[in-house]
Amino acid sequence: MAGNNMTSTEYIQHHLQNMTFGLHPENGWSMAHSAAEAKAMGFWAIHVDTMLWSIGLGVLFLYLFRLVAKRASTGVPTGLQNFVEMMVEFVDNSVRETFHGKSRLIAPLSLTIFCWIFLMNIMDLVPVDFLPVLAQKVGAWFGADPAHVYFKVVPTTDVNATLGMSLSVFALIIFYSIRSKGLSGFIAELTLHPFNTPNKLAQILLIPVNFLLEVVTLLAKPVSLALRLFGNLYAGELIFILIAMVGLWQLPLHFPWAVFHILIITLQAFIFMMLTIVYLSMATEEQH
Repeated sequence: MAGNNMTSTEYIQHHLQNMTFGLHPENGWSMAHSAAEAKAMGFWAIHVDTMLWSIGLGVLFLYLFRLVAKRASTGVPTGLQNFVEMMVEFVDNSVRETFHGKSRLIAPLSLTIFCWIFLMNIMDLVPVDFLPVLAQKVGAWFGADPAHVYFKVVPTTDVNATLGMSLSVFALIIFYSIRSKGLSGFIAELTLHPFNTPNKLAQILLIPVNFLLEVVTLLAKPVSLALRLFGNLYAGELIFILIAMVGLWQLPLHFPWAVFHILIITLQAFIFMMLTIVYLSMATEEQH
């Protein structure tokens, strides 16, 4: 790792810092050389490593599934074809059992969510120093100070990525709610539930309370989606970093945690997918 003279705190902070590009008040458009510079770049700064890995793994997912679709045959399937068919069947069954509306988008969306998040999560199993050190060497070839080259490889440990995905799901929730119930029905859902009474005056008085409760419930959906995925993967990455600091004990500690972490990686992708299906199913259902 850059800076073998790093303290434990500096080592951890270096691993948890994203490669950030943005407009610095003094340096102009540039890469951040520290967490302070990244903070000074403000809201519109871009986490280059998050974008690189998330888009790259998304393209990998599309390429593999398209490759299998083009080469699929009725003969003896390849191992990759078996895996893809198993994934498609698993997701299709999950959608059929959970989504009660009618939409040709939900199944492909769910498959994309599960596989994409799984691929991003599985990057957490790559040894924590391998790719960052490689990035530092590449940066040194271009004249960068290796100590100021940051490179996180797990996109789902960046809350910006998880929040971006959850906001996309939130937009779909709003879209399906309005499409299924109409704009007036959507507004009525926000203002006439959960407290409903035949007394019109009382119902009018309850509108602010209903609106507050329903808006909080609605906004909690994307926030919980984002923070659940981010929190679990961030904690897992932090444990891998701590294990990497223990020297000779690294291997006996790393292997069992990596095996257990495979469960977390898969489970978090599954939970994000299932909650997306559930939320979109709820958006298409009428409240009584």
